Amino acid sequence: MAAGPGATTDTGPAAGAGEEEGEYVKPFTPEKAKEIVMSLHQPAIFCNMVFDWPARHWTAKHLSEVLHGKQIRFRMGMKSTDTVPQFETTCGYVEATIEEFLAWNCDHSGISGPFRDYDHSEFWAYADYKYFVRLFEDKTDIFQDVIWSDFGFPGRNGRESTLWIGSLGAHTPCHLDSYGCNLVFQVQGRKRWHLFPPEDTRFLYPTRIPYEESSVFSKVSVVNPDLKRFPQFQKARRHVVTLSPGQVLFVPRHWWHYVECIDPVTVSINSWIELEEDHQARVEEAITRMLVCALKSAEDPHNTRAWLNPTEVEETSHEVNCRYLNGAISAFFDHSRTSKVVETQELKTNGEDMKKNELNVHHLMEVEQTGSQNLPLETVKQEAAGPFGPDLLPVLPSSEKPPSERGGIFENDDKDCVGKGGEHFGKLHCTKRQRRMSKSENATVGQIASNHATAHCQTFISTDDVLDCVVNPQVTKIVAQLLIQGRSL
Repeated sequence: MAAGPGATTDTGPAAGAGEEEGEYVKPFTPEKAKEIVMSLHQPAIFCNMVFDWPARHWTAKHLSEVLHGKQIRFRMGMKSTDTVPQFETTCGYVEATIEEFLAWNCDHSGISGPFRDYDHSEFWAYADYKYFVRLFEDKTDIFQDVIWSDFGFPGRNGRESTLWIGSLGAHTPCHLDSYGCNLVFQVQGRKRWHLFPPEDTRFLYPTRIPYEESSVFSKVSVVNPDLKRFPQFQKARRHVVTLSPGQVLFVPRHWWHYVECIDPVTVSINSWIELEEDHQARVEEAITRMLVCALKSAEDPHNTRAWLNPTEVEETSHEVNCRYLNGAISAFFDHSRTSKVVETQELKTNGEDMKKNELNVHHLMEVEQTGSQNLPLETVKQEAAGPFGPDLLPVLPSSEKPPSERGGIFENDDKDCVGKGGEHFGKLHCTKRQRRMSKSENATVGQIASNHATAHCQTFISTDDVLDCVVNPQVTKIVAQLLIQGRSL
């Protein structure tokens, strides 16, 4: 059954997972499942929908045999939690086979091989974002083991999917995906998801540094938040759910999520489902890419690693980014011309747009605070019922504290995090390298700060601070609308 408000939805393996094939009828037809996915605006867990998928047997051990000898890239991070998010740019990377990963993960004593520099008690490993088309390029028959057509998307299988293999503690920083919605099939082990609604974006302190196309990161370490630096985060409505093998999590468009592996070995498969809104979102992403690359490259043309996520391998020159933007706008109009209904978007003034967003957020916060006692009884019953039941579990707000505040999942959570992570991304902290406004009569704006810059660091505006405003999702949306409107006149 669905968890009540303030509780963590923590369900076991889907019922019927061990039954003989053919004995179970799936609770939703493909048409009904797609209707739910395309209309639901809150996360939910599908149960009993994948018991006949061949991919349900894809344990890490099985995949090590299928991909025998094939090297893949593992991201290496620290198990101890810090108040600074552990972005990909601060992690180490290892090229290794799944067999070597399993050997390191099981044999906790010192071993030779690619993981020799990483103590298992201090580090986790994550093979994330592994696209099937690259991973199984010579084994394309395996695509049929994943059957997203059961959710109403005919022909969709492993070709449009991504594989994730992680050890205990492996996680992705809190972020939202610019494109589509997400279906996540948990194959082995469990993962804990921390989700936040799009309406709470301003409480998550969005940033585009490090830059990765289609990912807007949060500056907040959501499992160990620094509330002095990010006080508004307390208003964010956390939804926590533990995803178990055999279950499929639906993540609606623009829901923030932080995902952590809570078992020794976890395997997941996901697919991002395209949405109508993606056509404008690609224009917004192209604008973001152009601005981030231009400003950050001008700041330090020889050190892209500091701000560009390792997942971004394409050229970042201004010429290339201009072509990318023009291509995105052309694709938008091509889609509009071929659509049955051409949606004409009317641009509102910045003030009206911001006012509307402000009112929406305040309204949502009021609903959250007042609860259901002020709503008609019939409305409450209808909202509570919805499409939910034993085979579709809603992910509801949780009052539970983040893991770091209740002891965490590691024995060494009380240890300090490796300094390089905090130093690299502590751009809002006061450092010797930062500049400040001097109190002396002869000081100039841009004087290099002394060791006593701590008290004055807030007056320094960095390139990243400017970017956080210029490529804020609300701003890029307005710019995209202006560009599209200009081309359509």
